[in-house]
Amino acid sequence: MHLKHLDWPFFEPRHRELAASLDAWCAAYLGPAHGEDVDAECRSLVKALGQGGWLQHAVAEGAGQAIDTRAICLLRETLARYNGLADFAFAMQGLGSGAISLQGTPAQRERYLPRVARGEALAAFALSEPEAGSDVAAMQCSAVADGDDYVINGEKTWISNGGIADFYVLFARTGEAPGARGISALIVDAGLPGFEIAERIEVIAPHPLARLKFTNCRVPRSQMIGAPGEGFKVAMRTLDVFRTSVAAAALGFARRALEEGLRQSHERAMFGATLADLPLTQAKLADMACGVDSSALLVYRAAWQRDQGQTITREAAMAKLMATENAQRVIDAAVQLHGGRGVRRGEVVESLYREIRALRIYEGASEVQQLIIGRDLLKNG
Repeated sequence: MHLKHLDWPFFEPRHRELAASLDAWCAAYLGPAHGEDVDAECRSLVKALGQGGWLQHAVAEGAGQAIDTRAICLLRETLARYNGLADFAFAMQGLGSGAISLQGTPAQRERYLPRVARGEALAAFALSEPEAGSDVAAMQCSAVADGDDYVINGEKTWISNGGIADFYVLFARTGEAPGARGISALIVDAGLPGFEIAERIEVIAPHPLARLKFTNCRVPRSQMIGAPGEGFKVAMRTLDVFRTSVAAAALGFARRALEEGLRQSHERAMFGATLADLPLTQAKLADMACGVDSSALLVYRAAWQRDQGQTITREAAMAKLMATENAQRVIDAAVQLHGGRGVRRGEVVESLYREIRALRIYEGASEVQQLIIGRDLLKNG
């Protein structure tokens, strides 16, 4: 059922082969996430994804190579259907190294990207701060030039892979201009003097998250990505690549929820028949299916447009907004169809219910996507 959309004209034969191959790999190698030792599980998943060859799709190792957005989305959708932490592990390898793929120097690309693709180095993207989440221009973390180095002071928070990453693409205020124009991007290796993991953050669906603290942490100038003051552009270019893939992950969660809801409807006895025989169940399943397909159309429209070289600010925002909101509704409906089982820890739909909630917030909350869409409509009609 979940592969029928591959017949849509958004895809090329290579995309269909990729999705089918990953689906078979996931069925053979991926079980549900355990959550007992999230750090170890995440490291293990990154290694397995690297050995399987899947992480090479998350990076562009060669200069001038493009990241295939449709491939990224298909990979995230499929991984999310099987294991939310596997999707997280894959996504962070791409997001954490994305700025290097897009604008890194040859030396930076050679040092970091092959290790990321092989699953030998874990990457992280350090943008958010305690008082600067959606409003990136309010960033306070600073990097002051001093000889051949930059000296970093400040904090970052809600950093995925925080505490287990081998390097962080950090965005800090270097002061070339006010607001967003005075931010630069630097690669910071884990373990540098003055860099500490100030706090590990536990969330509703266990993922490695942390608050980072920098105290006179020195980073060589050669670690800067792009020119001084171009960090905001670097961050937005990176997010433009991977924002649509967040929608794809939500789509994968929603597809799995629909599958579980259908299975439960056929198997659960109810009033001398099955749950599936009830008109209310059929109506609920119809709404779930509409939510899944409408999300898929938005996701792969945006991915296809980006791969054609088009600007997709509005389309990516629409995909992210609708896919995450639809997935929340679809998963909630699947929990309802399961009754008491739906809220029992260890059930697939219970895990999906916890997994989906953060996607409506990170990489631009739903309300931020609404602002992006509204402003773009007013500007461009």
